[in-house]
Amino acid sequence: MATHTQLTTQWHDWIVENLARGCVVQALVEDMCRSGFDATFAHAAVEALARGEQPPAAAPLKAQATGYVADAPRLPAGNVIPTHDRDVRVLLRVATPTIAVLDQVLDDEECDELIRRSADKLQRSTTVDPVNGGYEVIAARSSEGTFFPVNADDFIARLDRRIAELMNCPVENGEGLQVLHYGEGGEYQPHFDYFSPGDPGSEAQMVVGGQRVSTLLIYLNDVAQGGATVFPTLGLRVLPRKGMAVYFEYSNRDGQVDPLTLHGGEPVEKGEKWIITKWMRQRSYGLAAPAEP
Repeated sequence: MATHTQLTTQWHDWIVENLARGCVVQALVEDMCRSGFDATFAHAAVEALARGEQPPAAAPLKAQATGYVADAPRLPAGNVIPTHDRDVRVLLRVATPTIAVLDQVLDDEECDELIRRSADKLQRSTTVDPVNGGYEVIAARSSEGTFFPVNADDFIARLDRRIAELMNCPVENGEGLQVLHYGEGGEYQPHFDYFSPGDPGSEAQMVVGGQRVSTLLIYLNDVAQGGATVFPTLGLRVLPRKGMAVYFEYSNRDGQVDPLTLHGGEPVEKGEKWIITKWMRQRSYGLAAPAEP
């Protein structure tokens, strides 16, 4: 798909019309990205029109488009990240935004156990409504899932601790482990994991724990074909491999969020895909049930 970096009259009018209808910025940006727009340009254009300003004529530099100033990475440095029960090797790092691919975060037995525990309690995945903060089913996310509260039992507590050490955040800042399953054709179109600042629904979700700051996505099985995790603005595709994980950060101490972390799950072309998603918050999230991205 081509990447659009200019705003036609039709798209300009579409944005203005939908803002007038009460649509929120993040929802419009995601719709534009799914139609092939550069994420940073879409974000800049919608934000400008929401403020009543003239949108950019073409895509500016990424730093200018986002206005985001990253903190020092939370992810520990080095080729290997030690945890209390294993060393995890870093296969790839991206500096801006902070992204890493991590090897053998979970072993085969742990992956199989999480699938076994989840298989009989899956429900259709939902997302947060950006207006009212409730949960809704959308066509762009065709997975089913379940979750395990933080420290639910000894097995889950061991994983929560290891993951928190990798993400360099307190265990209590994490939402419960969410297990997701995608069958053939299943996908999650490009989206953001953070709660869009200013959206009424975001305010409702951030009452406990604050903004999300980082994500760890762990693959629980090998996928026969398709199912890659993609960062379309960056041109990055990560192919799923059992036990491997993708980590990324998108929020700083000032509450800014980074639209360069637009990401999605490509359709599964053959077989199935099982993953875990772990989100970390700014502060303690306790044992509350996880919110949806």
